[in-house]
Amino acid sequence: MLKVINLVARDLPDAWFQAVYKLLEVGEIFTIDKGSYVGEKRLEYDYVTIHITHPGVRPLSPDIPSFYGIPNPTSDKYIEEDYLPYLIEDQKKPGEYYTYGLYIKPQMNKIIERYKKVKADTGGYRSNQEHMIIGHYLDHLDMPDPPCLRSIDTRIQDNKLHFFIYFRSWDLWGGFPANLGGLQLMKELMSNEIGVEDGEMVVSSKGLHLYKYVWELAQLRTNKQRADLQKDG
Repeated sequence: MLKVINLVARDLPDAWFQAVYKLLEVGEIFTIDKGSYVGEKRLEYDYVTIHITHPGVRPLSPDIPSFYGIPNPTSDKYIEEDYLPYLIEDQKKPGEYYTYGLYIKPQMNKIIERYKKVKADTGGYRSNQEHMIIGHYLDHLDMPDPPCLRSIDTRIQDNKLHFFIYFRSWDLWGGFPANLGGLQLMKELMSNEIGVEDGEMVVSSKGLHLYKYVWELAQLRTNKQRADLQKDG
C-alpha cells in the first residue's frame, strides 16, 4: 500500500526540515531506472502533501546552524537574483530545452488579467479556472528530462492569493527550498499586481526525494540516523 504523507508547516524552512525528517522515517530506497542519475539510489516518498501556512516569512531558505558544518542548500540571494527570473522570464539560454518561465510568463500575465476582470465584473474573485500548466503533453517523449514542476493552481480566498503546486519529481535537499522560495516571490508579485494579500501554499509530489550523496548530510542535520542508509551509503 502507498504511504501518503500529510505535513503542516509554518514557513518554507520549517517545511523543508519537516520533509527531510519525515522522509528519513518513511521513505523507500529506490535505484533509478530512468531519468537523472540512472543507476544511483534515492530515498523517496510515495506521495506527500505539505500545507505551508505562512510561506512569506523570511528567510525563505533554510539556515543551517554553523556548528553542523553543513552548507545551506540555497540562499535568499540565489532565489531572488537567479531562480525567480528563471520562473517568470521567457528567455532560454543556449543548450536549454526549456525554462519554467517560457511556460509560466504568458499564463501568469493572463491569470492576473482574468482575476482583475472577475473582480470588476462580479465584485469577487471566486474562480476555479486560473491554473497554470507547465510543459507540453509530448515533453516526456521529446525531451530527455521533461519539466519536474507540472502545475501551479491558484485560488483567491479571504482576499489572499493561494498556490497549489505539484511536482512529478523533486529534489528535496536543494531543489525544494529554491523552487518554493522562487514560487513564493512569484506569488507575492502576482498578489500585489492583482491587489490582494499574499496567501498560503499547498504543495505535493509523488517523487520528493533525497539523492544518496546527501543522505549523510540529512541525517546530520536532523540528528536522525537510519540503519539501512548507513548500509547503502
